[in-house]
This record gives sequence, C-alpha cells and structure tokens, in this order.
Amino acid sequence: MTDREEDRNRARLLEGMLMDAMHAMRSMEEVEHVQGAKDLEENKGPESLIDRIAGFTGSALRFAAKSTDTSRKVGRALMNSQDQLRMMLAAGNSLKDIREVAGLTRAEMSEALNLKDKSVLEAIENGTTTLSFELILRLAALIARNDPIPFILRTTRNYNPEVWRILNDWGVGRLPLQFERERQFINIFRSHDDARTLSDEGFQKVLEFTRQSFEMSLHFIEKQEQEMAELRAKKDDSAE
Repeated sequence: MTDREEDRNRARLLEGMLMDAMHAMRSMEEVEHVQGAKDLEENKGPESLIDRIAGFTGSALRFAAKSTDTSRKVGRALMNSQDQLRMMLAAGNSLKDIREVAGLTRAEMSEALNLKDKSVLEAIENGTTTLSFELILRLAALIARNDPIPFILRTTRNYNPEVWRILNDWGVGRLPLQFERERQFINIFRSHDDARTLSDEGFQKVLEFTRQSFEMSLHFIEKQEQEMAELRAKKDDSAE
C-alpha cells in the first residue's frame, strides 16, 4: 500500500469517528431541547452537572471507546523533537485550563470523559503523553457540543499535527457540508415510522433498494454535472 493510499484510509477512519461524534452531539442537543428549559433549570447543581456530562459522554459517545485502537493507530505521532515536546506541554496546559474553567477535578473530568485509565488525564496535563484525536472528540462533546467543529479543528491543528495533516489533505473545509448531508439522510429514515416496524429481512431489502437507487442517481448526476461543466468551459472559450 502506498503512502497516499494509507493516508486516504486513515482519512476515512478519522472522518467516520468525527461524523459519529457530530451526530451524537446533535442528537443530545435535540434531546435537551425536547426536555425543555424547566428540566434544565432543575439540573443546575454541581453533582447533576457531572451526572449529565458523564451520562452524555458515556452513552452518546460510547463509540469512542470502541475506536480507541483506531485513534491510536491514525493519530499517534512520535515525540522526539523539542518542538513536539513543547507542543505536548502546551496541550497539557490547555487541557488543564479547560478543566479548571469547568470547575472539575481530574477525577471528575476523567469520569465525565469516560476514561477507563484515570492516569491519562494527569499524563496529558503533565506533558508526557499526546492529546489523541479520540480525546479531542470527547472534549468537544463535553465543552463545545453546540459548535464543535471549530473547537475540534483548532485543537487538532495545535496539538495533534499528524491527524491535522491527514484531515487537511482530505479537506477539512468540507466537514460542515458533509455533516449536514449525512443529517439529511438520517432525517429521511426518521421521518418514516413504518421503517421501524419492518422485519430485519424487510429492512435489508429496503436498504438494498435504497443503495442501488442512490448509486444510480449519483452516477447520473455526476455525469450531468460533468457535461454541464464542459459546456460552460466551451462557452467561456468561445467568448474569449
């Protein structure tokens, strides 16, 4: 496998992790909206805040625990140079600032982020280990889920340059558009209650029809847009 192919595969893995996190955050935002402002007012105590954060990161972002190995494979950079060591220290200071602004102890934040190894947070704050992409996603869910993309991109760019390079080559500017397009697909499914009553076999048939229809439509529209682009190019050339 060439380096380019390997980077493309890594980009797909990172995209999947990022989109899963984004969908989880949006879903929790919708749940909170349904619960209403009254419930939110009743849950402002310190303990209930921790419970809500821990519950959110522990359930809606459970995917992150499953993707730990993937995150390590695609996001770990070797820390040898002085610049890299300084970056680790800066990441640790930033994480410590975030924790202190939130008013959380290390133990509380580890619980809120659903970290099985409680020493991870201390190691990052001390600048002895890297801030993984997985943990950046969990932090976004914890402190920036109303507008997570800027936080994720800024933190990744500053503190995980290897992952940032892959995302940048893939095209980070497409993230908001890609996310909204995926939400539109999800909303199509959610708007049809009958889909929930189908048997597994029936749903698989619908899924296969949908896949075939999508691929056929995609091929048709791609060809149409290509032809339109060629016509515009010819028109521009003739105008000159």
